[in-house]
Amino acid sequence: MVSSTKLKSVDFYRKIPRDLTEASLSGAGLSIVAALFMMFLFGMELSSYLEVNTTTAVIVDKSSDGDFLRIDFNISFPALSCEFASVDVSDVLGTNRLNITKTIRKFPIDPHLRSTGAEFHSGLALHNINHGEETKEEFPDGAIPLTSASFEALSHHFPILVVNFNAPWCYWSNRLKPAWEKAANIIKQRYDPEADGRVLLGNVDCTEEPALCKRNHIQGYPSIRIFRKGSDLREDHGHHEHESYYGDRDTDSIVKMVEGLVAPIHPETHKVASDGKSNDTVKNLKKAPVTGGCRVEGYVRVKKVPGNLVISAHSGAHSFDSSQMNMSHVVSHLSFGRMISPRLLTDMKRLLPYLGLSHDRLDGKAFINQHEFGANVTIEHYLQIVKTEVITRRSGQEHSLIEEYEYTAHSSVAQTYYLPVAKFHFELSPMQILITENPKSFSHFITNLCAIIGGVFTVAGILDSIFHNTVRLIKKVELGKNI
Repeated sequence: MVSSTKLKSVDFYRKIPRDLTEASLSGAGLSIVAALFMMFLFGMELSSYLEVNTTTAVIVDKSSDGDFLRIDFNISFPALSCEFASVDVSDVLGTNRLNITKTIRKFPIDPHLRSTGAEFHSGLALHNINHGEETKEEFPDGAIPLTSASFEALSHHFPILVVNFNAPWCYWSNRLKPAWEKAANIIKQRYDPEADGRVLLGNVDCTEEPALCKRNHIQGYPSIRIFRKGSDLREDHGHHEHESYYGDRDTDSIVKMVEGLVAPIHPETHKVASDGKSNDTVKNLKKAPVTGGCRVEGYVRVKKVPGNLVISAHSGAHSFDSSQMNMSHVVSHLSFGRMISPRLLTDMKRLLPYLGLSHDRLDGKAFINQHEFGANVTIEHYLQIVKTEVITRRSGQEHSLIEEYEYTAHSSVAQTYYLPVAKFHFELSPMQILITENPKSFSHFITNLCAIIGGVFTVAGILDSIFHNTVRLIKKVELGKNI
């Protein structure tokens, strides 16, 4: 057994009997100063411990979010109809996706970007329309040529006015003309405009009547519109209602469509029956855009290679006058990758100095062509994208806090011989910015804390001893002089 006396011999902290110690005012003052200084240093060390050391590095992109990148956007086009607005994606690997609709929504808007109706659904695929057999046979004109004056009068006179808005230079208008005139003659025989008076088929040459076509928001040729008597009095957001026909363009289909419109109307009173339109007619008719603008919103997924996001007028059965197309637009939102919620950014305020906040650089910017650049103007945006990732190290493991794609944007206008478009050319950088948070270890904090307490206590003790001994020495010297 080891005796207690031997254990006491290794005591590092031997006690001095209390009656051998002496308290002094100088020692008390120095003790208070030392305690305050220790508290100050403790606060500084705690603040340093709570702060996170952040380092930034540029490394080769090692993304773990797959080979595809999501693009979210909300873009308004004051002069592009939802009827023909198309979102296309292409890239350098040969991908070419036209008229994406699954993840895209379109809403009609007025020139002031205000919504004027419910979501516009594209409906039938216009490139699958049956035009009948091509023929050079000439048919007598059965449709009535309309002007602005006659259009207003006849739309108030006939319960149903079916109008073919066309252009002589348009291939599809010329392709429709024989079937349209033949159908007009058949309808005229079956429903005499004077004796029956329920329906009339007309033609509008948009090269001769540009104001009438513009008033009815005609952007593609040919456009078949149905005007119902009194529809000009039923306004939606201040704009007149009418319908568009998107069905087949052969003679039989046109005749069937018109007969479906006429069937519910009483031949004498011209009142519409309660059952309304037939189902076959309804499926080929859609409410026409009441304004000439469109807000396109949604998202697309693209490969992480250089590519293009293109928004333009597109149809497989219409022609467009490129000199009249205006691709002015306002970007409400455009971002890449997962969107960062405002709440997350608020929680991560400490990271704001390190994040470029360029993930929405084009948001709120307008690109308007007031015709100062002439006709056939394409508006292009060149976007260079780089990924930024923030990781933190906790318990020896890395955890990803934020992954975002920031981009720079350079915009320009260019005249083209083709149809004007709004083009967003994107290119991803092979590098990424890595921001790493390195929190200090708790053991390091405790070590520094002990060093502060021990160091201040020791230094204060030494200073007190020096001061006390100096005072005693001075007193002895003075006492010796007095003796």
